[in-house]
Amino acid sequence: MSESLVLGLLLALAGGFFDAYTYLCRGGVFANAETGNIVLLGAHLAEGDWEKALRYLLPIVAFAFGVLSAELVKRRFKSRQNRNINIHWRQIVVLGEMVLVTIAALLPQSANAMVNIIISFVCAMQVETFRKVRGSAFATTMCTGNLRSGTEQLVIWRQTGDRGAARKMKNYYSIILVFILGGAIGALVTNAVGEKALLLTLVPLAAVFLIMFIEEEREELEEEISGGRA
Repeated sequence: MSESLVLGLLLALAGGFFDAYTYLCRGGVFANAETGNIVLLGAHLAEGDWEKALRYLLPIVAFAFGVLSAELVKRRFKSRQNRNINIHWRQIVVLGEMVLVTIAALLPQSANAMVNIIISFVCAMQVETFRKVRGSAFATTMCTGNLRSGTEQLVIWRQTGDRGAARKMKNYYSIILVFILGGAIGALVTNAVGEKALLLTLVPLAAVFLIMFIEEEREELEEEISGGRA
């Protein structure tokens, strides 16, 4: 279920919202993908503006720690997910995202640096945890790789007529479009509500958390039916 298109779309919706929110409401920082922050870090270092450089360095470090944290959760709980705990390790990550997002939404403008650190950490956990849609690598907090892969599949489909390439192309472009939708919603709600607009991302994240429960129950039912037939 973690590789289903519906989960990818829900996470992309939240990812687009995150980026619009931090850029418009929290000091013009890109929290989702760190390329822009790395470039701006270098630019401010060249100018000798250490304070602004630090503003962009902190989200970069937080992103790295987010990837590390997701891997630690995976290693700690993956082998136990069907024995001692009742939820998938990816659900633990999503639950952590929801807690951190709630904290960030309640922080004032004076804490923008901390909010950007939190959102960068959250995005890193998300992109490290959910890495595939129907077997194909993708990202829910950035679009460059998705655009490259989608266009690559478009070329393959046009040249060979491969239906698998056409399906992958549609998946990639669907995720990009929903990411754009998330950014648009994020911009509108942030301009209207301000800091607490971030709480709206709890809706798609909660949906992801619950959908994985439903799928788990379905798999358990199928196993019971198979066992009964045996």
